[in-house]
Amino acid sequence: MKKLLLYILLTVCAVVMIYPLLWLVGASFKENDEIFSSIWFLPRHFDFSVYERAWQTVTPYSMGHYFVNTFMIILPKTVFAVVSSVLVAYGFARFDFPLKRLFFSLLMGSMFMPAIVTIMPLYTLWNTAGVLDTYIPLTLPALFAAEGAFVFMLVQFFRGVPKEFDEAARIDGCNSLQILWYILIPCIRPAIVSITVFTFLWTMNDFLGPLIMISSVERYPLSLILRLSADSTGNGYEQRKIIAMSVIGLIPSIAVFAAAQKKFISGITAGGLSG
Repeated sequence: MKKLLLYILLTVCAVVMIYPLLWLVGASFKENDEIFSSIWFLPRHFDFSVYERAWQTVTPYSMGHYFVNTFMIILPKTVFAVVSSVLVAYGFARFDFPLKRLFFSLLMGSMFMPAIVTIMPLYTLWNTAGVLDTYIPLTLPALFAAEGAFVFMLVQFFRGVPKEFDEAARIDGCNSLQILWYILIPCIRPAIVSITVFTFLWTMNDFLGPLIMISSVERYPLSLILRLSADSTGNGYEQRKIIAMSVIGLIPSIAVFAAAQKKFISGITAGGLSG
């Protein structure tokens, strides 16, 4: 009986959590008056042509063009974030060097600094470097372990792997990079998957960074083209077209999370040796 009640409670909670997504999909088929007059997610009728119109956007480019732009930011940024965070965390977790505690404290302190504080200095820096309206300002900082939270999480995972593993590998002739690649990375794979998913989702949803650094419409990512489409249609515009664009834009995030959910969840919840 207790299990039945638990399953009922979990089902109700799941429905409550997923209902906004169901409503979003259903609203993409509704007329404006139906969107604002009913909270039920099912439309009166389905008109899939709205997705064809949404794909074309309000610019000379289709959503496919903006998907490519978005992934031109996401892919290098994700690779840079993972590689730099792993290397920096490996250094803090396994090596001793002068002022180690100070540098680690400074890195952890950066976690408490609001991102809005760094916008003006970064804009000035990239403007001086002459790389505004490119993807460099959005991707290059990830090469320097810009997310302190990722480094902190990886340090905890590294510390959960016994150092005896390192010593045994050194006896077999492995150097530091080989120990990292063959011994430690397989053990912290869930944490790496978590960093990958977080970076993907945060970059996919980033609006302020591209808004400040990119000025050309042809270089916009999806987050900006959605805003532009909402602003460009004026009063009385077709709400379901914008909603359909949002649904299309959600597909990569949902697909990535669904593919990596097992490792992602274990990476978030695990506190020691995993892999």
